[in-house]
Amino acid sequence: MSAEQIRSEFFCKSRKLGGGAEGWKQALRETAERMVRRGEVKGYLAYDGATSVGWCNANDRQSYWRTGEFSLDDEIRDDRASCKAGTVKSIVCFEIAPGWRGRGIASALLARVLDDARQDGYERAEAYPVQRTETSELDFTGPMRLYEKFGFVPKARRGKTLIMQKVLR
Repeated sequence: MSAEQIRSEFFCKSRKLGGGAEGWKQALRETAERMVRRGEVKGYLAYDGATSVGWCNANDRQSYWRTGEFSLDDEIRDDRASCKAGTVKSIVCFEIAPGWRGRGIASALLARVLDDARQDGYERAEAYPVQRTETSELDFTGPMRLYEKFGFVPKARRGKTLIMQKVLR
């Protein structure tokens, strides 16, 4: 997604939805839903009836150039042999609607991502939680404890971003 698309899709939409962190997150969910349906991005959506209540952006590591505070391009260059397409499934973003948080939606989304990654032949999954002393409303990468619950282990740190991996086969 280009910088111009980000401005038009997220910033304008988030202002129309009341602004702030919740306006931003609702704009993200709505844009993600549209982009997944059009096949523009790969990811997972959770619904309550016809309402999208959760989103997880997960795709081949080669599909991302940046996450958190560091460039995935640098990571891929450093680990090129084991990061060819179809090797690492990257989980870069979660967003759960306020009224549905704490109900296991992120866990259900992550379980599905991991199951699909195994079935698709991925060797490992990778996630990028940001370690902070306090929770931020704009943390989209998912909490470290979620990944630990699913058996991810720390591999490296880039700034405040922890690179966590799970072997899938």
